[in-house]
Amino acid sequence: MNNWFNKNGIHLAIIAIFVVITFAYFSPVLQGKAPAQSDVIQSQAMQKEIMDFKEKDGKAPLWTNQMFGGMPAYQIWVPYAYNGATYGIALITKALPNPTGTVLLLLFGAYFLFIVLKVNPWLAAAGAIAFTFTTYNFVLIASGHSSKALAIGFFAPIIASILLTIRGKYWYGASLTALFLALEIRTNHVQMTYYLLLAILVFVLVELYQAYRNKTISNLIKSFGFLALSVVLAIMINASLLWSTAEYAKETNRGKSNLTAETSSDKDSGMSKEYAYQWSQGVGESFTFLIPDLYGGASGVEELVKPDGNMYKAVAEITGGDQAQTTQAIQQLGQQLNMQQYWGEKPFTQGGYYFGAIICFLFVFGLFIVRNPLKWWILSTTILFILLSFGRHFPLVSNFFFDYFPLYNKFRAVESILAVVGLMVPILALLAVKEVQDGNIDQKVLVKKLTWSAGITGGFALIVAIAPTLFFSFQASNHAQIVQALTQSLQNNAGVAQKIANGLVEDRIAIGRGDAFRSFLFILIGFGIIWAFITKKLNAQLAFGLLALAILVDMWQVDRRYLNNKNFEPKTTVSNYFQPRDVDNFISADKDPNFRVFDASINTFNDASTSSFHKTVGGYHAAKLKRFDELIQHQFTKSINQDVLDMLNTKYIITQDQKTGSYKMQRNPTAAGNAWFVESIQFVKNSDEEMKAISSFDARKEAIVDESFKGLVDSKILGTGQEGFIKLTNYNPDHLTYEYSTAKEVVAVFSEIYYNKGWKMYIDGVEKPYFRADYVLRAAKLEAGNHKLEFIFHPTSYYAGENISLAGSILLLAALGFGIYAENKKKSIEVKA
Repeated sequence: MNNWFNKNGIHLAIIAIFVVITFAYFSPVLQGKAPAQSDVIQSQAMQKEIMDFKEKDGKAPLWTNQMFGGMPAYQIWVPYAYNGATYGIALITKALPNPTGTVLLLLFGAYFLFIVLKVNPWLAAAGAIAFTFTTYNFVLIASGHSSKALAIGFFAPIIASILLTIRGKYWYGASLTALFLALEIRTNHVQMTYYLLLAILVFVLVELYQAYRNKTISNLIKSFGFLALSVVLAIMINASLLWSTAEYAKETNRGKSNLTAETSSDKDSGMSKEYAYQWSQGVGESFTFLIPDLYGGASGVEELVKPDGNMYKAVAEITGGDQAQTTQAIQQLGQQLNMQQYWGEKPFTQGGYYFGAIICFLFVFGLFIVRNPLKWWILSTTILFILLSFGRHFPLVSNFFFDYFPLYNKFRAVESILAVVGLMVPILALLAVKEVQDGNIDQKVLVKKLTWSAGITGGFALIVAIAPTLFFSFQASNHAQIVQALTQSLQNNAGVAQKIANGLVEDRIAIGRGDAFRSFLFILIGFGIIWAFITKKLNAQLAFGLLALAILVDMWQVDRRYLNNKNFEPKTTVSNYFQPRDVDNFISADKDPNFRVFDASINTFNDASTSSFHKTVGGYHAAKLKRFDELIQHQFTKSINQDVLDMLNTKYIITQDQKTGSYKMQRNPTAAGNAWFVESIQFVKNSDEEMKAISSFDARKEAIVDESFKGLVDSKILGTGQEGFIKLTNYNPDHLTYEYSTAKEVVAVFSEIYYNKGWKMYIDGVEKPYFRADYVLRAAKLEAGNHKLEFIFHPTSYYAGENISLAGSILLLAALGFGIYAENKKKSIEVKA
């Protein structure tokens, strides 16, 4: 035991330091607080019905009617209980206070990678800190993109495990690859996983080239064989997740359009380029890798409302110097005219990509001296991914991938690919320092290359600090239009408008200049530490410790701009963020189990707040059903279609008085109800005609049906719509029970969203067919008599997938056990030898 502690004592000490750093940064969690993350708060609202029924029945439904009329719960919350990776994720996210588990994952995962790269432990700690504290990771945590941050956390251990496999640790490396890849997939952030796999594809190509040159192709192929088994095992473990997601994705707004008039010229499925490229990294913005707030930092006016600011002084001349009025005026200018500190081309941003001044300096140093073959993978991946992040600003590369690379057009916010670059840069930076420690390069050469690297990065930072407008305008591309709009709002007072605009630019320059000088100083510090190490004025442990400290101080200070103690609130406040209004309490008193609410007081289709209390027509989700998304665009964007509200059983409409701010609730007397018999059917040729037909119709009397369903309905059986009755008798989101009575065959329409990938209809326990009506609803021909009708959501993709997941989880445990056994046996043989 003592021998084990002697061997691993340094690792345990570094792990302890990581824990201390994490809890020091997130000290409010020790006071019982939690981050008020906007996306997490929205998620709580989205999950409301799911969690209520989970608590009531002990089983979470796979469908929820809480948003967009109804949708599968796959991308909201599903247990995936037979997936072993579920419990691994829970260990990270539930065992420790949010978000400490995620940050420790980033630290431990990156440390593992650097150790596998045979980097000195203290230097590995510096690298782990550099990667973890990259500002993008903390911006994600601040905004609540928890699954995205988790997915990034598994990047490093996956790469480390692949490297172990390629080095000949076949069973050990492959089993770890399967484990970490399974966890990566289970985070359910397909975009981040896709970008990682794209980077691994580049790695495979580079390795194949190196193996061909070195005539070691047979060993590499053997490694790839083991890694292929790892991929298969990781997919098996996540079978239910992947199968149901793939099935659902085809039916979402990321799938093929149902309307021929809107079929994109880009491709017949996926997103439009305009939508996908909205968040494209500006070419000049990439210099924020080195100088954090060169482009103003996050969208907002926080830095502009300081009394010593130039814009503040210019606006104060109008407001008479009143601080409250001046601050309010600047905030209004920021909201209405986009006169904010951020001046890039993204619609808005919560923070940039800062990799650290010292790390960028060492990355350039690595370009000069690193001989490790991984350098070419890192360099090629970095260049390719930066070009892809430019999106609409460099369409030559982006459009090629968007048009021809599988699945690439399914993702938006292409700048997110820089998360991978955030790992590549510190890897090469730390490999450069390792190269120095290995002592295979002449000292004079090292000092020369180090000086060049400091000159390139530090020199650029110093030039920006001295002459910031030499390379950057500090004006958005639409600056002239903003000034013109400001002039008009000031009764054509062009002089005052120009003075305010000039003040804004001067403030942006001051922000950029300050950070440029700051980066210059940190590069000097980094240069001094590495120079002292090269010239043997500092030993390795002290040099690496100082380097880790300098990197931590650098990154910590910048991260605090985006995520600090102000982001934390008491857990009770976060968990009950949305409080019911009087109108919500009134509506909640209605005991009808399944009706909908249209809340016109909010951004209805991009806000889940109302879903905290009611089943809504709107909501918030990035992957809503395509048909419902098309319904929103055509029936609710220009004006609200009352007929569509009726067919969706919208029983209440909430509005807000713009003058008083008070909320009003109006009962909709024409809401169609849960289900009804129709008098007539209008058959249409396609979805275009179906959409047009529901623009004006009486949902209670007429059903609009695509002629492809003609075989399931006989229009001759239709009556007056008044025969007998049909009513909902028991409600569960994924199991609806109706009773109906009719003297003749009828056609019933149900105010439930049509999704034929799992919903089945039963009459008296016997499965019967149903069809789509009114573009998004379910309908069925019903036989005469008194009957019990049930809609049950039982998707094969989930239930059969869960069985595969269970088998995969068992195989993973066996593989891990054998891998650890094989590695220990190999080590014992080496020791004896």
